[in-house]
Amino acid sequence: MFSVKATLISAAVAAALCTTVVFAQEGAPAGRRGQQGAPNPNEQRVPGVPGSGPGAAPSAERSVPAESKVALYKDPKWKAPRTSWGTPSLEGQWSVDDMRGIPTTRPDAFGTRDSLTQEEFLQRARAQQGGDDRARQTETFLRNEWGTRVFGFASLLVDPPNGKMPELTAAAKAKPPQKPQGTFSNAIFNTFDDFTLYDRCITRGIFGSVLPSIYGNGIRIVQGPNQVSITYEMIHDTRIIDLTPAKKHLDGSIEQYMGDARGHWEGDTLVVESTNFTDKVGVGGRGGVSDKLKITERYRRVDPEMVEYRATVEDPDVYTAPFTYRVMFTKPPSKDYEVYEYSCHEGNGAVGHALSGERAYEKQVEEAKAKGQPVPKRGGNLYGAPEEGSRVFNINAGE
Repeated sequence: MFSVKATLISAAVAAALCTTVVFAQEGAPAGRRGQQGAPNPNEQRVPGVPGSGPGAAPSAERSVPAESKVALYKDPKWKAPRTSWGTPSLEGQWSVDDMRGIPTTRPDAFGTRDSLTQEEFLQRARAQQGGDDRARQTETFLRNEWGTRVFGFASLLVDPPNGKMPELTAAAKAKPPQKPQGTFSNAIFNTFDDFTLYDRCITRGIFGSVLPSIYGNGIRIVQGPNQVSITYEMIHDTRIIDLTPAKKHLDGSIEQYMGDARGHWEGDTLVVESTNFTDKVGVGGRGGVSDKLKITERYRRVDPEMVEYRATVEDPDVYTAPFTYRVMFTKPPSKDYEVYEYSCHEGNGAVGHALSGERAYEKQVEEAKAKGQPVPKRGGNLYGAPEEGSRVFNINAGE
C-alpha cells in the first residue's frame, strides 16, 4: 500500500485533483515491475567517472554509447532472427526507456551533428544514472522509469538534418491557438471535451505511445504471416498492421486515432504506411494535424536486443516539409519488465471529480459574493509545488 499525501489546492477542486493523484500512484506500477530501493540491474560503476551535479557515476553498461554495440551497425552482414515463415522477427517485449534523456529536437549548438562527444555523452550517462538512482532509492514510488543503456544521439528528430521541426505552413500559423486543455493545464472544466484524450484513457496517438515518457514505455510486438500487432503499455492501445498484398486503405471518410495501417516488407525492414487519422491526435509538433496526415514507419531488427524504428511524418497542410523520428526499441532485463494490463478506465475518476469540483468552486464563489467576502482562489496546476498555507492530508486515510 502506498503512503500518499496530497495538497489541498482549494476546497472546491480538491476532490478532482486528489483523485488524479491517486490514479497516478496506482497506475504507475502497471508496467515495470520495479521496487523502491531495488538495486540497479548493473551496479558495477566505472572507476574514474565521478558523478557531477544531479548525476552519479554511471554503470558499466551506461558508460559506453549503446549504438556502438549494435550488431548490424558493427557488421553489415549480420542477419536478424527469422520467423518460421521466413520474415525477420520483430516479436518480443520491448521498451523505449533507454531513449529517456534524448531531446526530441536538437539543441542549436549541435547544428547538423547527430552524435554526442565523449564528454557530452558522459554528462548524459551521469544524469541518467542519477535519475535511476533517485527513482529506486529516494522517490516515493517508482514513477520514473529508466533504462539500462545510454545512446549518444543528439536528438530523436533526425530529418531535417538539423534535427529541428519544420516550419508551419501559413495556413497552420493562421489558425487560432488551441485553448488550454486537461489536468496538466489550468483549464476550466465544463465538459468532458475540456480534458485530453490521455486524461480520458482513450489514446495517446502513435507518437505519444512511441516517444519516451516517464513510465509505461513498454511495446509488445506479435507477428503472423499476414498481420503484425503492436501493443503500447500506457493507455493500452493495440494496432493491427495488415500485410495483405495490395490491400487498399479505408475510405477517406473513416478516421481513426491511430490511423489505418498497411504494411509490407522491403528487404529486412517492415514498412507501415498509415492514413485516415482524426485531427484530435498530434505528431509531437506544435501545429496539430490535418486530414492529409500520412505516417510511414520503418521497423528493422538490428540486434538481438534492439529494433531500430524510424517514422516519417508528412502533412502538407500543416508542415512545410516532412520530418523523421528515430527511436530504438530495446529489450529490458527480462526479470525486471513485463507488460501487464493497463487498467486506466477502472481507476480514473479524474473527469467526473474535476467536473464536480469545478461546480463546487462556482458555488463557493457565488456564496462568497453574496456574503461580501473575497472570492476564493481557484486551484492551479496539480503538478506544481504546494502553495504556502496549503493543508496537507492523507487521501489513503480517507481525509
